[in-house]
Amino acid sequence: MTRMALLHVNFFSDVLGLSMNMDVLLPQQTSRGQAGGEGVGKGGKHKTMYLLHGMSDDHTMWQRMSSIERYASNLGIAVVMPTTHLAFYTDTAYGMKYWTFFSQELPSICREFFPQLSGEREDNLAAGLSMGGYGAWKLALGAGDRFGAAASLSGALDIVGDYLRNKRENTSYAPILREIFGSEEELEGSENELMVLAKHLVEEKKALPRLYAWCGTEDFLYEGNRKVWAQMKELGYDLTCQESEGNHQWKYWDAEIQNVLDWWLGK
Repeated sequence: MTRMALLHVNFFSDVLGLSMNMDVLLPQQTSRGQAGGEGVGKGGKHKTMYLLHGMSDDHTMWQRMSSIERYASNLGIAVVMPTTHLAFYTDTAYGMKYWTFFSQELPSICREFFPQLSGEREDNLAAGLSMGGYGAWKLALGAGDRFGAAASLSGALDIVGDYLRNKRENTSYAPILREIFGSEEELEGSENELMVLAKHLVEEKKALPRLYAWCGTEDFLYEGNRKVWAQMKELGYDLTCQESEGNHQWKYWDAEIQNVLDWWLGK
């Protein structure tokens, strides 16, 4: 059987000037079982999923609330679970460069620490839920030289709509989103809007990532997802989108991440 090593990694980010955390699942070759070949990319290195958390979570939540280690162990892939705090995987208006960290520094650090991870774009998937779904698609659309695919579960894909909803309803997140993205005028049309990134790739005739999305029909982000899915299809993206009964809960994300892995690995 395939065995997995779980590593808790504390490290320093030069980009952020902060000590950061990530948990990493690595296939381990043992005399009582060897990592399966299905999760091995070019040069015998492991395909890697960067698995991103939501707004109220951290790098431990996927392990605590899902069976991701068990799912990954059957595939021989590596899983990197980093923290972003509450920064929406974005170079924030208040000056912290979380987007630069995730799109540039983190992949380099991971491959420095773990040389067995593949650096080929087609061997690297970004996936996440809610805020992490936004971050995952953003990585594939804005850092396509490093990520060849992305999957969003209940993702905040319509970030402008979500920003305006929080502002209109005067939620506790409204001032936080303003500190992250700036004003409404600064957000709209910027590269923090996924459709702007998507259009740029098409206009520049660059390689387009494969994209996956799921959202429950009772989820408060459902309408925003439907809107973005339609726009992405109009642009010609290879998008697999799924919907089913469900809301913003871990029991759905635990089930759907298995479908994401099957889609990514061609099961």
